[in-house]
Amino acid sequence: MILGSTGPDIPRCSRAGCRSDADWALDWSNPRIHTDGRTKTWLACDEHVDYLEGFLGSRSFPVARRRFDEAVTG
Repeated sequence: MILGSTGPDIPRCSRAGCRSDADWALDWSNPRIHTDGRTKTWLACDEHVDYLEGFLGSRSFPVARRRFDEAVTG
């Protein structure tokens, strides 16, 4: 299951308190911890994708944005 998902069939935005459907996937890693090439994925709605990407970017975490329908969900 992807972070932000409320169940296997309803992917939701990872922003705290948001109940919107996910439109975007943000793949990111913390280079100080994830030295093995591992990434994490947050989901985002159109309203919160810039906020979540900025949150990760402000911490200098590498982040890649893509449409959620292109993301691997399993």
